[in-house]
Amino acid sequence: MKKHTVCALLLLGLGAAACQKPEEVVPPARLIPRDQLVRLLIDLHTLEAQVDASALPPDSGRALFRVQQQQLYRRLNVTDSAFQQSYRYYAIHDKDLDEIYAIVIDSLALRESRRQTPGTPPPHR
Repeated sequence: MKKHTVCALLLLGLGAAACQKPEEVVPPARLIPRDQLVRLLIDLHTLEAQVDASALPPDSGRALFRVQQQQLYRRLNVTDSAFQQSYRYYAIHDKDLDEIYAIVIDSLALRESRRQTPGTPPPHR
């Protein structure tokens, strides 16, 4: 499931933006700030890993992920539309998305290393 969700996000973001130059793109009205998008992406990838680890049948896993994804959006006061538009905007600005994902990957790697080291307190959010 993980590979499919990430690919779908990338295709959504990049497909519509392929013909536009970064300087031509106007930020969406509800652009999610970079730091909030980083937190959201970390939480989404963590959620996806948890669902994958649950060993549910694929349809059930997708349904569970969608429900929990919507709960995450509500908790962060973000709409699905705002997320997609913001992701697309940052994807058009390649350097921005690269920087965002560098932080996401570092944060997830740090969480994973802490999880594998006994006696390490959980990361603060």
